[in-house]
Amino acid sequence: MVWNTKKLNEEEVSQPPKKKKKKRKEAAAALLTFIKMPRRSRKQAVQVNMDSDEEFTISSEEDENFEDERLHFEDRIDPVVDTNEFEDDSDKKPVAKRAKMTLSWKAETVADMTPKPWRFLPAREPGPQLSLADSHSPLSLFRMFFSETTVSNLCHNTNAQAARALANGRKYSWTDVSVGEMYRYIGLVFYMATVKMSSIADYWRQHSIFSMPFPATVMSRDRYRTISWNLHMSHPDADKENDKKRGTAEHDRLFRIKPLMDTIRLACKAFYHPRKNLAVNERFVACKSNAEMARYMKAKPTKVGFKFFVLTDSSNGYTLDFSVYAGKNSFPTGRGISYDAVMSLMDKKVLGSGYHVYMDDFYTSPKLLTDLFAMKFGACGTYRDCRKGFPQSASNSLTKKSTRGSIRWIRDGPLVCVKWMDKKEVSVCSTIHAAYEGHRVKRKVKVQDTWKTKIFPCPAPLTAYNHHMAGADLSDQLLQYYTVKHKTMKWYRKVFLHFLDIAATNAFILHTELHGNMTHKEFMEQLTAELCGVSQKASPKQTSSDHVPVPGAELTSDVRNIATVGRRICAHCKTVRGKKQQTPWKCQACDVQLCLQLNRNCFQEWHKGL
Repeated sequence: MVWNTKKLNEEEVSQPPKKKKKKRKEAAAALLTFIKMPRRSRKQAVQVNMDSDEEFTISSEEDENFEDERLHFEDRIDPVVDTNEFEDDSDKKPVAKRAKMTLSWKAETVADMTPKPWRFLPAREPGPQLSLADSHSPLSLFRMFFSETTVSNLCHNTNAQAARALANGRKYSWTDVSVGEMYRYIGLVFYMATVKMSSIADYWRQHSIFSMPFPATVMSRDRYRTISWNLHMSHPDADKENDKKRGTAEHDRLFRIKPLMDTIRLACKAFYHPRKNLAVNERFVACKSNAEMARYMKAKPTKVGFKFFVLTDSSNGYTLDFSVYAGKNSFPTGRGISYDAVMSLMDKKVLGSGYHVYMDDFYTSPKLLTDLFAMKFGACGTYRDCRKGFPQSASNSLTKKSTRGSIRWIRDGPLVCVKWMDKKEVSVCSTIHAAYEGHRVKRKVKVQDTWKTKIFPCPAPLTAYNHHMAGADLSDQLLQYYTVKHKTMKWYRKVFLHFLDIAATNAFILHTELHGNMTHKEFMEQLTAELCGVSQKASPKQTSSDHVPVPGAELTSDVRNIATVGRRICAHCKTVRGKKQQTPWKCQACDVQLCLQLNRNCFQEWHKGL
């Protein structure tokens, strides 16, 4: 069939609109017929037209309309029909469209090419940025995150908050907290993380076999409580100004924690430089207050709290950087929370280039991995099949009946998407690895009512993912060993306690990297003792010379009432004899009312066990 064209003269151009439209439709139909013709027939048709004396000319307006129609009909052509006659430009198309048009999933028997890796060029020498020749105590490492300047600012804001509370009518005594006292307060916080009790009051409980003598030697119970009530990281006057902006774009939801958060983040990056493999994960801090920022997480043991996006070193679990999710406006770039969270943590100026970052399916997307690759960062992570940009083709893909260990993959430039059948289908993508590099895994399989160990092939990206994502789990594990959990109505105090956990855990990792001669428990015990200003080996026992009888109340000038003023129930009579005998005497060290009479010496009986 030959596509004959006609010359459009002035009379035809000047035809009515209906005739013009009819001619355009006829020309479009002829073009569609021409496109569907085999290649040999097309060449013949073109040669006939070239030999013909007739010309084909169209006005500029009709040329534009005709081109739109031509493209419209070309798009409607079934790509399966005669696809080998068209130029293969599949490499220029996104993986989702290409998989739908020409690509199909390949098996592990088809060799895949490993993308050329970026050269690893860290900005600094990986490891602790401290002198290995110097000796570093737990307290000196902790003070790198909570320096005297940081604690001094914390004291200033806490004192200002206490003054404001007293002005509003709070009824408790207050004296300004000093830097040394704040360090002792933090030491007691770590003591409570190491020695677990059901409530804070139990740490000051006396006259019981479960009594804790140490906290009372550092700070009274009421003083500890008042510091906890007034603890503040930002100045109250600045908080008030920020609260006035609530509901506007200028309002900062993280204002109350910003001063300390910025200091901790800067210290985390300053004193340690990561090794090649990194992990991005989310961390959950349980808290039920502040409905604006609190999130519901069904999969977590505690369902409500604050979400942290954390970047960790996979080799040791060191927290390199973090950000707090404060709602939809936390990352205003408009590319999605998961994309922006990772990009905010991957700072090329701080890290360098050539790093490999691993993440779970919440973050993984083709856009993120390709953009990281353009920044000279390799990336690998599990992904969700329904996410935009991933291949949706079912051609040669895995099914529910696929055998265990089956592998399918599709490559799009540096990005490879792999499916693997374990107990269920697992999807993973990477810009670092080839689809399959010969890795094997062991699985227990039930065969004829007996369990046997079998070996199955496993994709290279999944093997690396399981290995390096363990660094994020290690970080959470170290935090949970000696985490501080206090009940509080103020959300920012919960976050403050988490900052303490990050500082103590990172200090322990630095100590392990530098010296490696302490367990985690030993490190926390020594850090607590140094913060409280006591020796860890010297037990705070009271000497017998401190236990002397003194009057239970101040003596009155009225001689007639000397024997009655200050009389209280004897503790020994009440607990041992079951009687409520009153006495004016008490023990100076124990602060307990005790009888001291010729026929009833409760004072002596009480102190026999000391």
